[in-house]
Amino acid sequence: MVRRFTAAFAAHCAGALIVFALASPAAAESAHVINKDRDDIAIRGYDTVAYFTEKRAVEGKPEFEHKWQDARWLFANAAHRDLFVQNPERYVPRFGGFCTGGMALNYIQEPNPENWAVIDGRLYFNTTSPPLDRRENPQAVIKAAESNWIVLGQQYDPTARRPCTTCAVR
Repeated sequence: MVRRFTAAFAAHCAGALIVFALASPAAAESAHVINKDRDDIAIRGYDTVAYFTEKRAVEGKPEFEHKWQDARWLFANAAHRDLFVQNPERYVPRFGGFCTGGMALNYIQEPNPENWAVIDGRLYFNTTSPPLDRRENPQAVIKAAESNWIVLGQQYDPTARRPCTTCAVR
């Protein structure tokens, strides 16, 4: 009787730990749901490193491609591709490259890669203007998006995207 109770209790605790681990921000971050098209090209083919090095949106080229997290990342040149390969976590956009404003409002939205901001060393995309770094309280938007990403990042369904009509007023 004691052994059965102990085994059942241990199984229950292990299950609880697994649920906790899957719900943690670190687990959501490591899941890496990536915004990609039907051809698995990430972030509409824009060079994610260029946002940091050139401070502008630059379209990548197929000859400078790298596959990471089941997505094809395009870069403007070999140097950018190599920087990404060395440390993808530094350059990958937050929330998988989806709209930060939409994420803050609890849904996944296709962003405009030309509408971006780097805040505290992280790349964020939005659908609407102004960019996140020019809004009144970008940290509040990021905090709300972080909270929602924990769940949305695990439950991503590409057919459930909605237009981001209220991001501009936040």
